[in-house]
Amino acid sequence: MTTGMIINALGILDNPNAPHSLAAAHKLVQDSEDLTVDERTIADAHDSGLTAVTITLGYTIGDAEPYAHTLREIEVWDRIIAEHSDDLVKVLTPDDIRAAHRDGRIGVVYGFQNAVALDYDLSRVHQFRDLGVRVIQLTYNQANELGDGAMAPDNRGLTPFGREAVEALCDSRIMVDLSHSGENTCLDAIRLAKLPVSINHTGCRALVDLPRNKTDEELRLVAESGGFVGIYFMPFVHPTGHARAADVVEHIVHAVNVCGEEHVGIGTDGSVTSIDDLDAYQSRLAEHVAQRKAAGVGAAGERADTYPFVVDLRGVGQFRRLIELLAQRGFSDERIDKIMGRNFLAYADRVWTA
Repeated sequence: MTTGMIINALGILDNPNAPHSLAAAHKLVQDSEDLTVDERTIADAHDSGLTAVTITLGYTIGDAEPYAHTLREIEVWDRIIAEHSDDLVKVLTPDDIRAAHRDGRIGVVYGFQNAVALDYDLSRVHQFRDLGVRVIQLTYNQANELGDGAMAPDNRGLTPFGREAVEALCDSRIMVDLSHSGENTCLDAIRLAKLPVSINHTGCRALVDLPRNKTDEELRLVAESGGFVGIYFMPFVHPTGHARAADVVEHIVHAVNVCGEEHVGIGTDGSVTSIDDLDAYQSRLAEHVAQRKAAGVGAAGERADTYPFVVDLRGVGQFRRLIELLAQRGFSDERIDKIMGRNFLAYADRVWTA
């Protein structure tokens, strides 16, 4: 069995069983101070085989002032990494991921899931890069100043500021992440960007026709740009929302068929520490889903009777289980190594290295 790097293009470092964690409280607004990066979090990440993970920090949704909130979030994560320096390392270059793999630490890539903190000020792109941000997603599900998210009804393309922002992100060698974007915004950004772009966590719309999944055209153009597509462990990979590990495999297989084996990986959108009490979690899930819908940030396919993860592809064994399933589908160790991490690292080499 393969023993290569495991790089999660979008994930979470948190113990969701802690009383005040994001998952335990079903909080609508991301606040990194609510994360619990404790001994179990670190131990589970190591036990899972994780090499590096892109985390979400900064403003995504809510009433906080985006720029100030984002700066505070970066400070919080700098402190978390400093407090766990034997186990975590802030990723600024592809070689930091290689060093993490060599040294048995976990690389932490700083990423945004909404670019509104730019607030029409392109100098902030350079500021965020200087602070260590390496991935910026243009939109969340709703529309913003750059373009439309997947749930925005008008499906506009990039706005004039969005076009300027994509150019500035490329100039700063920050990954342009098109997850959550509307189709026209995504296509515009792919065609405009001077560097390869990514969709760090998505599914394939050809298999499940939901707005959060990407069309074959989007997937193919990302690959042709030299970019990267990460498949998520989310309910959107099955039409009922009751997703299983086999569904994730089907989306990976389809993405490889469309994009080629050099451009597909994983972006789970979840943690490696399992929720221990699923019944208690389920009892509060309906309220959380309703809150997201009322705030206009929910996605089609989010329902109270489904989990925001794949129930049989979670916990410390999730990556090993996926590797087993891919091998059963006839994938070679070399192809599996690419999907589990090498493709993201190669993409990072193309974008982050001048």
